Amino acid sequence: MSEAEVVARRAADSPAINKLARVGLVCRGVLYGLIGVLALQIAFGGGEAEADKGGAMATVAALPFGAVILWIMVVGFAALTVWQACEAIFGAHEPKDRIEAAGRAVVYAFICTALLTMLLAGKGSSDDQKSQDLTGKLLALPAGQIIVGAIGLGIVALGVYWVWCGIKKKFREELRPMPPRARTVMDRLGLAGYIARGVIAVAAGIFVIQAAVTFDPDKTRGIDATLRSFADTPVGPWLLVLVALGLLLFAGYCFGEARWRRT
Repeated sequence: MSEAEVVARRAADSPAINKLARVGLVCRGVLYGLIGVLALQIAFGGGEAEADKGGAMATVAALPFGAVILWIMVVGFAALTVWQACEAIFGAHEPKDRIEAAGRAVVYAFICTALLTMLLAGKGSSDDQKSQDLTGKLLALPAGQIIVGAIGLGIVALGVYWVWCGIKKKFREELRPMPPRARTVMDRLGLAGYIARGVIAVAAGIFVIQAAVTFDPDKTRGIDATLRSFADTPVGPWLLVLVALGLLLFAGYCFGEARWRRT
C-alpha cells in the first residue's frame, strides 16, 4: 500500500470521520422517516409533497432552522461518502463487499449533492423527473433498450436481495455485538425495513423494464410515483400504508445502526 493510501486509510478510520459517519446514519434515518410520513399522508388522501428524498429535504427546509439541519445533513452524508469510498478502495473485503460499498458511496454522494442544491438553489428536483430524463438519455443510445432493460433487471435483483437480507437478517453482519434486547429490536426493525425497501425497488425496477420494452421513458417512476402506484392496487391504499410503515421502521433501524454499526 502506498503512502497516500495509508494516509487515506488512516483518515477514514479517524474518530472524527467515525463520529460524522454516525451522524450521517442518523440523517439517513431522518430521510427515510420523512418519506414514510409523506407516503402515509398520500395513503390517507392528504399531503402534496412528493414522497421521495426531494420531498423529505423540502420538508426539512421548511422547518425552523431548516437550513442548519440541512447543512448538518450535508456534512453527515459527505462523511458517509468518504467512509464507504474508502471501504470500497482500501477495505479488506470480498469483491461483493467492495461493490456494495462503492454503490453506497455513489448514492450518498448524490444525496449530498441534492442537499447542496436545495441549500444553494432553494429547491430540489423531482426523483420522478430525474429518473425519466436519465431513462430518455439512455434509450437514445445505441442498444439503449437493452441497457435500460438490464438496469431494470438489476434494480429488481437489488430489491429481491434486500428482501432476502431482511428475511435472513444479513444486516446483522454490519452491526457490533449488542445486548439481547437491543438485538431483538434491531432484528425486527431491520426485517420490516429491508422488506419495505426491497418491495419498492422491485416495483421501480419493473417500471424501468416497462420503459425499455415500450421505448417510453415516461414509464419510469421514481420513489414517489412508485409509492403512489401501490395505492392503485386492488387492496387500495393499504399496501402503501404497509410499505410506508416499513420505511418508518427502517428509519428506526438507521437510528439504531448509528449506535451499533461497525465502522
